Amino acid sequence: MATLDHIILKVNDLAASVKFYTEVLGFTAEGTEGPFTILRVGPDCQLQLAPWGTPGFEHYAFAVSTAEFEEIFDRIKVAGIAHGPTFDSVGANAKPGKEAGARGLGPTLYFNDPNKHLLEIRTYER
Repeated sequence: MATLDHIILKVNDLAASVKFYTEVLGFTAEGTEGPFTILRVGPDCQLQLAPWGTPGFEHYAFAVSTAEFEEIFDRIKVAGIAHGPTFDSVGANAKPGKEAGARGLGPTLYFNDPNKHLLEIRTYER
């Protein structure tokens, strides 16, 4: 079963956004990584805030087991869905990449849903 791993949101006012998510929703600020301010939502989930204009795309990442990752990857290939190892390589139709998520490094694959939402699947079980 998939679980939400992280969300990347672009924000117009980073300071106000951090204040809102920490003081109103109770998320914990964990620091920064590149242009991203990392907020801990729960043990296995992060919210990553990026200043508006930051290269990259808002996306939704889901963590799955290694077996589910392979099954989903196979279904994506069979369905002819454009995919890639990074957010900016969708359409390369290459093998999965490896990036950091809410629980550390793990294999990743990016693709779009029918509404053009950028999605990421990832696993940590390798």
